[in-house]
Amino acid sequence: MTTVLTGETFESFDPATGEVVGTYPVHTAEQVQAAVAKARDAAAWWESLGFAGRAERLAAWRAALAQRMPELGAVITEETGKPAGDAQLELVLAIEHLAWAAKHARKVLGPQRRAPGLLLSNQAATVEYQPLGVVGVIGPWNYPVYTPLGSVSYALAAGNAVVFKPSEFTPGVGKWLVESFAEAVPEHPVLQLVTGLGETGAALTKAGVDKIAFTGSAATGKKVMAAAAETLTPVVIEAGGKDPLLVDADADLDAAADATVWGAFSNAGQTCAGVERVYVHERVHDAFVAKVVAKAGAVDAGKQYGPMTMPAQLDVVRKHIDDALAAGGRALVGGRDAVGDRYVEPTVLVDVPEDCSAVREETFGPTVTIAKVADMDEAVEKANDSAYGLGSTVFSKARGMELARRLRTGQTAINAPLSFAGIASLPFGGSGESGFGRIHGPEGLREFARPKAIARQRFTAPIALTSFARSKKTEAIVGKLIAKLHGKG
Repeated sequence: MTTVLTGETFESFDPATGEVVGTYPVHTAEQVQAAVAKARDAAAWWESLGFAGRAERLAAWRAALAQRMPELGAVITEETGKPAGDAQLELVLAIEHLAWAAKHARKVLGPQRRAPGLLLSNQAATVEYQPLGVVGVIGPWNYPVYTPLGSVSYALAAGNAVVFKPSEFTPGVGKWLVESFAEAVPEHPVLQLVTGLGETGAALTKAGVDKIAFTGSAATGKKVMAAAAETLTPVVIEAGGKDPLLVDADADLDAAADATVWGAFSNAGQTCAGVERVYVHERVHDAFVAKVVAKAGAVDAGKQYGPMTMPAQLDVVRKHIDDALAAGGRALVGGRDAVGDRYVEPTVLVDVPEDCSAVREETFGPTVTIAKVADMDEAVEKANDSAYGLGSTVFSKARGMELARRLRTGQTAINAPLSFAGIASLPFGGSGESGFGRIHGPEGLREFARPKAIARQRFTAPIALTSFARSKKTEAIVGKLIAKLHGKG
């Protein structure tokens, strides 16, 4: 069946060839509001299913995603340019998160008993987490399934309806996801799609949703927050990063070099939690750099990762490389000639001053800077000297946990690349210019629910505290009791 488009439209492109791969509607503010209104009605039905009913339907959607991975993977490759293997990896991680959210929602969000305390021991205290209602999700283009489903899956498992606005670079992926969900859950429009440019995302922010989950740049995240503030709509922001990797003197240098190359160049460096800065102990610096150079030189930009999905990012990558070289940095792999019309060859930069844009600003391309440090204290200090605070990596045999705890980032991987992103039970998010709030894990489920406290009286209290019938004798008894219980330091 062919969909007839009326009104304003936009096109999506294959970034490897520039060919048009799809045409989609630019949804107006009125159309977005209509979608939210439909979601409001659907949310009531979705909540009424309870945890078991929702888990059953989410399992059906999960099965469809798993069975049709090659089909969806082809759409991802078509719109992002990433190799089929990378598209598959993204889908595997997304499916794992969907499964975890559905399985654990009742345990995390269901009624939980709390201790009422001595003075109100006649009360039964419980807390439960209720759905917010309708959640608006604004997704990115670099991981168009894994990243938005980190919000969509958890919001749905928590009992909310979702209106999803995918990136204008990957609307076909968003359409595929929403249509596959409708096949698994045909009763009501619990998950809806709106497509368009920035104006459509702004309209979703102002459309009366109960929360916005945004993934994108820090600059756009601030605009989302400003728009949401007009209606006091809460937001969870997952913005960019300038993630560091630390290499201690006792590190496995082969593993650290391999993690650096993968973390910096996979997905053409278009990873918010990818490796952009490396700080290496001076005792192993030269040996480590040699290994990175050898591994980076063997990476094939045309086969092992794809083109830059967003053409404008080429200018950012070019500027950062030029700034680094102009400031005295050296390109041991790649360099000025690495930036083509669509692809960027792996670029390894050394001797780059810390105040350079290549170190201070998010590059979001296949480049990495490597700096020598006297010790890990200096490495931590330089790693933390950033406006961003998303992810980080540490390679150290003896001090991995210690160094990880000292890094001011939302998550840290020790002796492995980006492992935290694949563990569904761990929260994901950052601080500073990297945003706030958490997706994934129990924290991700609670992000899309409101805590409801309930106190139920089991029997009449022997001492009346919350009544005008309270006597002086009662007050004296309570005063003595508290002094005895808490008066000693």
